[in-house]
Amino acid sequence: MKRQKGWTVAFQPDGRSAVVMHGTSLLEASRKAGVAISTRCGGKAGCLMCKVKVEDEYAAALSPAGDAERRKLGNLLDEGVRLACQAAVWNDVTVHTPEDPLKAAVRRRLEAARRGEEDGLW
Repeated sequence: MKRQKGWTVAFQPDGRSAVVMHGTSLLEASRKAGVAISTRCGGKAGCLMCKVKVEDEYAAALSPAGDAERRKLGNLLDEGVRLACQAAVWNDVTVHTPEDPLKAAVRRRLEAARRGEEDGLW
């Protein structure tokens, strides 16, 4: 049953979330939450840059994949990969977005420094 205020979309690893109305795309929800998901095609399922991962427990919280998404993703759909521009929010959901490579490198360096490890880059 849809709640009057909308559905909560949580984005990991960012830890940010947004409340959106039923049928809002994950791409729109990410923008509302301040989470950067890359795209070049303007949300037309053309560039495949907006791939996100959704755990099985949340699969029904999104609209089923349409023809374009099925053609583009193929077997990746079975692994929980969706196109943020095509998947519409139907319920509360947690989505895993790819981490920016530079941000990931900085995070790894910080974690290594906390553990007292040297990485030889300095």
